[in-house]
Amino acid sequence: MAEPGAGGRSPEPPVQVSIIVPVHNSECWLDECLKSVWEQDFKGTMELSIFNDASKDGSAEIIEKWKTKLEEVGVSVIIGNNDSSQPRGVGFAKNQAVIQSSGTYLCFLDSDDVMMPQRVRLQHEVAIQHPNSIVGCQVRREPLDSTERYTRWINNLTQEQLLTQVFTSHGPTVIMPTWFCSREWFFHVGRFDEGGKGVPEDLLFFYEHLQKGGEVFRVNRCLLLYRYHPQAATHSVLEETIWNHRVRFLEDRVLSSWTSFTIWNAGKQGKKLYRSLSPANRKKERPKPKIPVCHFRDASPPFVICVKLDLTGGAFETNLDVLNLKEGMDYYHFN
Repeated sequence: MAEPGAGGRSPEPPVQVSIIVPVHNSECWLDECLKSVWEQDFKGTMELSIFNDASKDGSAEIIEKWKTKLEEVGVSVIIGNNDSSQPRGVGFAKNQAVIQSSGTYLCFLDSDDVMMPQRVRLQHEVAIQHPNSIVGCQVRREPLDSTERYTRWINNLTQEQLLTQVFTSHGPTVIMPTWFCSREWFFHVGRFDEGGKGVPEDLLFFYEHLQKGGEVFRVNRCLLLYRYHPQAATHSVLEETIWNHRVRFLEDRVLSSWTSFTIWNAGKQGKKLYRSLSPANRKKERPKPKIPVCHFRDASPPFVICVKLDLTGGAFETNLDVLNLKEGMDYYHFN
């Protein structure tokens, strides 16, 4: 009979899920965040991989306290640190947390958010069925009255719209703190951009994921408390930076295959989009800007729609519906 392992011990089972948590000065939220890891009802093997990116508050002490508690219930904890005087940024911290982890699947969690107990179990079930995917979930926003339109959009996109509404200003159709994916697919896509403050590392990764044929799914259960507060890293990204990345992605993924198109919005946003396009794509726009603006019923698809959703009491959506167009073929939303 063969020996079971070194020193006669059975080898440790492979880790199924690594929970990836970047931390920077998170002491006011971290207890609740890590408690939600402790409360997961997932029955498989799980580890917490946490990277402390130059925190100057009490985050390190909170991490050590939860390391003891988590390891008592069988969740191993790996802690990495950037001990320099300056943080390297969210992209760097997430990459380091992934590199030091070992799970077959990665569950991303921001240090200011809170998971529901079923999150890892339910997303793991979906991810097994869809290995080349990012799996998200529905969320509850805190405070409840913050970003109402955004939260409604996150939670109510159809499965098809998870892939068609990727050009809007809202960003990824499943938000980063809800991402769950396989380790193999993560490294196939690449790593997060480590440019630091002001870089939309989640949006850039999401676009690269789609360019490489990745799928997008959402568990239609509220599995995350998603906090909105002034210190959130997302506030450091300039709107113009996001705009420029969105325009380039629209050109690469959609406009490159269209011989002509119509911009639906003759106002400020429509004109800005036209001016942002490459010279080759400007020539495709129909009608040309110097020609009088036409009524939407007289315009020809395909359309790039620069009208904000959910702001006209349903009037815009009704106008769009009467044309009997197919989203993802006859039009894409950009705004």
